[in-house]
Amino acid sequence: MLLRMSHPAAPPKPTPSELELLRILWQLGPATARQVHEAIALERPDMTAATVLRLLQLMHAKGLLRRDESQRAHVYAPAQPQDALQTSLVSELISKAFSGSGKALVLAALRGHVSKKERDEIQAILLSGDNSERKDS
Repeated sequence: MLLRMSHPAAPPKPTPSELELLRILWQLGPATARQVHEAIALERPDMTAATVLRLLQLMHAKGLLRRDESQRAHVYAPAQPQDALQTSLVSELISKAFSGSGKALVLAALRGHVSKKERDEIQAILLSGDNSERKDS
């Protein structure tokens, strides 16, 4: 009999559509399916209210969302803060696509994916030695 060691469960990886809904919930805060649909309809008029509700339900089942069922209309909220999920996704990307090298990721991002203004901001941070953005220093 094979016994599995208990490891902390990795956060589930959201699909692109789920990431869209998470982004909206991070902006809105806890919200009903109707509120989420109204917000996403501005960008994605093709996404019906039924699709939004179904996605929210699936995301809840996957552990991406918390759901408050105390009111008639359920209220959904992200299970993780935005920065925690982004850090997890970036760590996975670094591991899989850049052989574990954060430097390779940054260099790839700087090649064509960063505006001049963003480059100037990054350069100012690097030159100042400001580590306030770092969490693991």
